[in-house]
Amino acid sequence: MKIEVKISKKPIKYRVAMNILEKRIKSVIENKKPELLWILEHDSIYTGGTSYKDSEILDKSIKVIKTNRGGKITWHGPGQIICYFVIDLNKRKKDVKKFITTIENTIIKTLNFYNVQSFNDPKNIGIWVKKKNYTQKVGAIGLRLKKWIAYHGFSINVYNKIDNYKKIVPCGISNMGVTSLYLYKEQNYKNIKKKIIKNFIDNLKF
Repeated sequence: MKIEVKISKKPIKYRVAMNILEKRIKSVIENKKPELLWILEHDSIYTGGTSYKDSEILDKSIKVIKTNRGGKITWHGPGQIICYFVIDLNKRKKDVKKFITTIENTIIKTLNFYNVQSFNDPKNIGIWVKKKNYTQKVGAIGLRLKKWIAYHGFSINVYNKIDNYKKIVPCGISNMGVTSLYLYKEQNYKNIKKKIIKNFIDNLKF
């Protein structure tokens, strides 16, 4: 199954990206365009999934954009890699759990290439690292289904600062932290986008 891969060099506005995804869903349903994996960055923005609560906004001066993805509140911005997708699960046994595992394995395998040991948590969706017995999130996942087309995506904190997360309860989880790859392990993460693309497409074969 062909998957179109796009990498945007300049930041894409959040609403623009969502409009493009919605149009692609329609095209995939009608078999007019292939599935999509789109790598990009956003300017600084807070988004809230379908289950977030106002109490999770700690700084009431910030604006939170409501979205139709699952999950709570998170932040997107420079230095964080966003991986949006439009994937047809009709062609993959309609297995949402397996698809989420695919995303988790994509992130874990990618980070493993850089000698960063990460793991998933059955109770708290996302990908985590541990430093001095303190668990911190480095990868977030949020998706939605429409006629068994999975869309939205996942993000990996690479070079971004984490101060923006102090204004919210990230993903509704208050007892664990958030970090970036560079803060966790200071090294060059060159070619990480290419690694993500390869691992995602390889893991999609189910």
